[in-house]
Amino acid sequence: RPHSLPMRPDLTCALALSVLPTLASPSCLEDAMLVFDGSLSMVEGGADILSLPRIADARIATATVLPEIEAQRRVGLITYGPGSSDGCDGITLHFPPVENAAGPIQEVLDALSPAGLTPFTAAVEEAARTLDYTRERSLIVLVTDGNETCGGRPCATADRLVAQAADMTVHVIGFQFRSDYFAWDNPEQTFGEDTVARCFADKTGGLFVTPNTVGELEDALRATLGCVLIGARDLKNLLPQT
Repeated sequence: RPHSLPMRPDLTCALALSVLPTLASPSCLEDAMLVFDGSLSMVEGGADILSLPRIADARIATATVLPEIEAQRRVGLITYGPGSSDGCDGITLHFPPVENAAGPIQEVLDALSPAGLTPFTAAVEEAARTLDYTRERSLIVLVTDGNETCGGRPCATADRLVAQAADMTVHVIGFQFRSDYFAWDNPEQTFGEDTVARCFADKTGGLFVTPNTVGELEDALRATLGCVLIGARDLKNLLPQT
């Protein structure tokens, strides 16, 4: 199992994002899928009573960063939450990786009306299939503000995907992440531990970061989708280990 980044959320984001922009990438050839949280909780704000809804902050960040990314790699988009009949089946593949993806992605996110629950395990599986992960190098970036709430098992799923994958990396961005260990269907979660979403990053050599501001989210998107960093597996050798 790959080493994980420090468990303290204040250090996880700060350490990773302070190092990443100074490094050079060996390759940006693989296509990427952005898996974006459109669940109902994205309409909530942060701790500050005057803060914008998370979806609004996320739109600001993507509008800034995606035009930079589209010159570096092809990106596709999956959202989850809206359009669900039972809260959990609202997983939408908007398009596979395409050139000049910034405009199409932003158009979807600007029109997104958050609803439903958080089936991010199934959404990541759909992203892997879209990338033909058993035959091609694949990169998935999951943006979520909360835990799995639809019965998915990220740890077991990550093990299965890795066993079948040609070369797959999943980065997890927990934006203004909220812990909820009791209210939802999340069979792998243990009280007091990090979100089970972290399994996707830990088991594929990806990054797990928890940005809280628009600026930190922008840095996280650059670090995971962009081409300004050395490989995540190499990065982990440069950071303190737990």
